[in-house]
Amino acid sequence: MRVRKVEQKKRRKRTTNRPGVGDTPHRALNRPVDSSVKGFNVSGMKNIMVTGGAGFVGSNLALALQEKFPDARLVVVDDFRSGDFRNLQGYRGDFIAADVSRLDWFNRFGGQKFDAIFHEASITDTTVHDQLLQAHDNIEGFRRLLAFAEPTRTPVIYASSAATYGITTGRMKETQAPAPANIYAFTKVQLDNLAHDYSRRDPDWRIVGVRYFNVYGPREAHKKAAASMIYQLYRQMKEGRRPRVFRSGEQRRDFVYVKDVVALTLRALAAPRSAIYNCGSGQPVSFNEVITELNRNLGTRLEPEYFENPYAHFYQSHTEADLTLARRELNYKPQFPPATGIADYVGILEGRQAI
Repeated sequence: MRVRKVEQKKRRKRTTNRPGVGDTPHRALNRPVDSSVKGFNVSGMKNIMVTGGAGFVGSNLALALQEKFPDARLVVVDDFRSGDFRNLQGYRGDFIAADVSRLDWFNRFGGQKFDAIFHEASITDTTVHDQLLQAHDNIEGFRRLLAFAEPTRTPVIYASSAATYGITTGRMKETQAPAPANIYAFTKVQLDNLAHDYSRRDPDWRIVGVRYFNVYGPREAHKKAAASMIYQLYRQMKEGRRPRVFRSGEQRRDFVYVKDVVALTLRALAAPRSAIYNCGSGQPVSFNEVITELNRNLGTRLEPEYFENPYAHFYQSHTEADLTLARRELNYKPQFPPATGIADYVGILEGRQAI
């Protein structure tokens, strides 16, 4: 422990005068990349961790990693509060049943060295208003993870959120100042702040945030009321009911298919620096347009039923990812624009195709 502290002090001293040290997190993590900096080597990865790996995005990611790195050892850490064991059907790796915000990381994993840690664990229901619970579990879980990863400089890819942008219009760019409108968004801003603090102290350690927009797709059913609007509208229409949406139905969301989310999260392994990257489709669509696509794929002609929005004081009526940075540095090219993604998803839900 004494050696570790001495080394950390040396790193801080070395980085005091580096450019960007005084920048605010949303700007410093997204400074122009030095062309001499290379992404870390992913070809020889043998030991990979996914926190929240039984959840929606986490399970899709864990299974994709299993396919991409068939010889690697995979470790999923989850406590099932936001996940479900059924999401991991076919998973062949290790599973640790634990709450990352209370886990003694050094005691549990000892001298194990991971090649990468993907942090997806979080309370994901934005309508949970217990501020202490949200803050403790989301923030302290990430803090403990970073403290564990720091001595070995294990690359960390973590889930940020478009909720950090708050209530705004137009394209959302990574350099915008955060404006969280609820406690969930506030905790995600703190994750970005922590990532900035650690990467500022040690610029050679790679910590990459992937800022998810409105994700939908397979393995989200367990989320129930917190599942995507696309899934909820599908369920209503499948049961022959008129799809219910907030009044007018013209709220526009950047819905991004989970297959594109996994693709960009994997690409973040080769990020040239510590940064935050937007992850969306870049094509916001209205709830009315979603209903039109669902009708087309289900062969129905159900009209929407409108009702007042009970969350209007913190609800994002418009989300739209500016993908310039992700395209330039990670070569991100979404393969599933909304109509294509919805068609693929309905095909899976209807049993017409495999995941």
